[in-house]
Amino acid sequence: MLHKRRSLLIPRRIIYQSESLVVCDVDGDLVKKLREFRFRKETNNAAIIMKIDKDKQLVILDEEHEDISPDDLKDELPERQPRFVVYSYKYEHDDGRVSYPLCFIFSSPVGCKPEQQMMYAGSKNKLVQTVQLTKVFEIRNTEDLTEEWLREKLGFFG
Repeated sequence: MLHKRRSLLIPRRIIYQSESLVVCDVDGDLVKKLREFRFRKETNNAAIIMKIDKDKQLVILDEEHEDISPDDLKDELPERQPRFVVYSYKYEHDDGRVSYPLCFIFSSPVGCKPEQQMMYAGSKNKLVQTVQLTKVFEIRNTEDLTEEWLREKLGFFG
């Protein structure tokens, strides 16, 4: 049976399973790197960008960046392919406090191949659980990733 959604015909089973669908495992070396990143001592902005190896059905390291602003980070993300990002951000609160939140950003640009979007969307929850992050954001256009956007998102966490 098919449902009509946004003028696309989508099999019903995909609609119901996509939320819990786990497509890809996380590479063991990447898990280790992400744990080390979580406890890093540096106070600069840094990012780990991850992609899915479609053939191995595995989330793997794509790129690492040190001392990278949100605006520079957006330039590193492909405009037509999804990516996962763990971003350590130096956040200066309005009251003068400084914190270093770890943010998980799922970049799923409009125009990606549907099967690619499904594979990334299905793998996102497992990756978030593996990394144990709570600040999880999604962008549909890489141009949206700005310092202002990130500060606004983080403002909800106090």
